[in-house]
Amino acid sequence: MRRILPWLAIVVVLAGTSLVLRSQGRLLWCSCDYLLLWSEDPWSSDNSQHLLDPYSFTHLLHGFLLCGLLALIAPRLSAVWQLWLAVSIEAVWEVIENSEFVIRRYREQTAALGYHGDTIVNSLGDILICGLGFVLAHRLGFRRTFALFVLTEVTLAFWIRDNLTLNVLMLIYPIEAIKEWQAAGH
Repeated sequence: MRRILPWLAIVVVLAGTSLVLRSQGRLLWCSCDYLLLWSEDPWSSDNSQHLLDPYSFTHLLHGFLLCGLLALIAPRLSAVWQLWLAVSIEAVWEVIENSEFVIRRYREQTAALGYHGDTIVNSLGDILICGLGFVLAHRLGFRRTFALFVLTEVTLAFWIRDNLTLNVLMLIYPIEAIKEWQAAGH
């Protein structure tokens, strides 16, 4: 039972997050009435509406960061319970990210002009990808994880003109020149 408990706790977090997101008015999946495993165009109406999209890579990076942070602040906690904690933190972020305040902030201060929030399926995909990022970072170690983090950030900057660093920067302290550069990409 001790081995199953953290996995059950992760399932409880996912179910609870789904219920909270539904209470916020989030749709289960895209109103287009079909579900894609991957939506590749970050500027289409499918973005944030299906299981995975280019922004899923930023959630992978959340997992990298949470792995490092939890190794520092909770080193005695077993890896699987650290994973549960990372998933829980990411779930809280998904709820905050889909609040009206943050959605409005994204629309007003970033290049995400048509953003209306994630579907529940997309949020669950983001949480699971964060968990995958945690597991990868745990297995790869600091140097390889750091290299993969930088490579992912650079790739996303060229591919979608956004990445985790720019996303956080533009949400907290928007810079008009960056917003214009991002908007020119679509």
